[in-house]
Amino acid sequence: MHFPGKFTDSLLPDQLERVSLSFLVDDLVVRRGGVAPNICFGMGQLGTNPVLVGAVGADFADYAAWLSRHGVITGHVLTCTDVQTARFVCTTDNDMNQIASFYSGAMARANQIELKPIVDAVGGVDLVMISAESPDTMLRHAQECRDRGYSFAADPSQQLARMGGDEAGALITGAELLFTNDYEYGLLQSKTGWSESEILSRVGYRVTTHGPRGVEVVAADGSSLTVPALPETAKEDPTGVGDGFRAGFLAGRAVGLGFERAAQLGSLMATLVLETTGAQEYTLEAGSAKARLGGAYGEKAAAEIAAAISWT
Repeated sequence: MHFPGKFTDSLLPDQLERVSLSFLVDDLVVRRGGVAPNICFGMGQLGTNPVLVGAVGADFADYAAWLSRHGVITGHVLTCTDVQTARFVCTTDNDMNQIASFYSGAMARANQIELKPIVDAVGGVDLVMISAESPDTMLRHAQECRDRGYSFAADPSQQLARMGGDEAGALITGAELLFTNDYEYGLLQSKTGWSESEILSRVGYRVTTHGPRGVEVVAADGSSLTVPALPETAKEDPTGVGDGFRAGFLAGRAVGLGFERAAQLGSLMATLVLETTGAQEYTLEAGSAKARLGGAYGEKAAAEIAAAISWT
């Protein structure tokens, strides 16, 4: 929401112990979000039929229909009819000050989810992607993946701020893929006390995004590759850009692309999100996507990605 004024004009310094305020806003925009739905939406757009795992509330039906229309399997979420789905509500004033609230709602129940019944119901999975969720849920999923032999990716993201070093280490140990941005990777090293080589001894590959400087993929043996970012035509909204990259990267790997091509596809998806307001409002058109990949990475790269995704 947008308040056409300044919050500070309504704050009385001598009465801050009993604030009671209501702001008449002139704009309300409701956007779809959530890390898991954002990633699944992008993967669904690329035809890979991802399975959404998470806890939702009594209000999820419309969102489920939207995701289903875009290729996401939503029938295995935990539905809690006595609460609402998690949401973030924010009001911004003319000075870009913000007053916001985050309601965890059903998300607090996600630690009740067991992966095995879902994996069995869908006939097996290639990879379990563990992204930002309540830390105890992330740790539970990682441990179950190790116990049952499921390949998994660890994406601690903003939850690193809440995790101690032991928790962060437990989350990533045994992961096939470790996703972070460059700042988060530094924070992970600081919290765990692990060096680069110690982290790589515990994961298969680390995939580290560097914003406009692209992405770095480093294997456990220390070999690496760097893929530059795909140039954007505009910078509208950075929300969900990392989720878009993960969607493209994971979809690329799912259809058999190597790490370089998967990272290039991820960079395309990240740029599409950046150019659009909202994490799931972009349009993926095969012809345009192939042309942009060719312009950024060469015609061979574009052709190989297009063939894997079945873009004609």
